[in-house]
Amino acid sequence: MPSNVLGQSLEACCQSPRTGFYRDGYCRTGPQDTGLHTVCAVMTDEFLSFTRRRGNDLSTPRPEFDFPGLQAGDRWCLCVSRWAEALREGVAPTVVLEATHVSALEFVTLEDLRSREFQEE
Repeated sequence: MPSNVLGQSLEACCQSPRTGFYRDGYCRTGPQDTGLHTVCAVMTDEFLSFTRRRGNDLSTPRPEFDFPGLQAGDRWCLCVSRWAEALREGVAPTVVLEATHVSALEFVTLEDLRSREFQEE
């Protein structure tokens, strides 16, 4: 298993809905993943609205792709570039560090990720 941003084994992000570029629940990446879906984020209404305005509607179900549509509270593997853009705009969702792939650190800092770290209630 690849490493997460904390230097440990990558944990699963979400199995329902099944996330990740490979739809295996993990924010793993590989040569085919040109978007680098490496950040395990917890969706918010604010972020979902932001990404829809940017041309990536994650809220609307797409049955032809077996995609249920996301809602606030769902975990999803985001493209690191979209997460970084949302951070700059002040709408970045929180991040599950244990399930965020180490390669995200090539584009954002651990401090940035920690600033939006998800805390279990």
